Amino acid sequence: MTLSLTVSDEVRALAPDFTHVVVEAHGLVNGPSTEASSALLDDAARRLAVRLDGRAPHEDPHIAAWREVYTAFGAKPSRTRNSAEALAKRALSGAGLPRVNVLVDLYNAISVAHLIPVGGEDLDRIQGGMRLVRAAGDEEFVTVAAGEEVVEPPEVGEVVWRDDAGVTCRRWNWRQGPRTRLTEETVSGIFLLESLAPMPVADVERAATELAELLEKFSPGARIETVGAAG
Repeated sequence: MTLSLTVSDEVRALAPDFTHVVVEAHGLVNGPSTEASSALLDDAARRLAVRLDGRAPHEDPHIAAWREVYTAFGAKPSRTRNSAEALAKRALSGAGLPRVNVLVDLYNAISVAHLIPVGGEDLDRIQGGMRLVRAAGDEEFVTVAAGEEVVEPPEVGEVVWRDDAGVTCRRWNWRQGPRTRLTEETVSGIFLLESLAPMPVADVERAATELAELLEKFSPGARIETVGAAG
């Protein structure tokens, strides 16, 4: 891998069973959502419905574990849902899943089908390595409100992903900032699949393999490397 990812001791203490699998890809071809990427999202919603079998997303043991961790660092999980739960709710609603661009569609489909938070970052926009830390509260997080970019620092103790320039994702896997998101110009990306017990590590690795295969299918010839589960 060309990018280093580290998890701080403070985060490990908060969630000792946290694991993540990383898929790094170079030579990607992105663009507007297609019929094929849209079909993947529809299929993911069907797979999710089968998986839940009538339960609400927050009743799934893996999502329940994320809610407990969110509560532990001071977030309100019913108001700020992790990305997998938020997407699952949309998938089961009349609104359905958003169509963003091909690469985002691919990782959103994996997230929904497997009920795993998955994030995608543009490698060329990341400065230095990525670190999962508890925020001091003075970090810079640039987001968009009412169509305008605004700086919104995280709360003290909040779990965030950050690089040398500032926070890339708030509340662990709740909201990504626009600075490093995957755009139609993205050619190199990193995809992060995150899990907690009781989800078996093998399930996360299986989801990562499926994502890597999709990236290869939609970007033939891309150089893809998957790094197995790490705490």
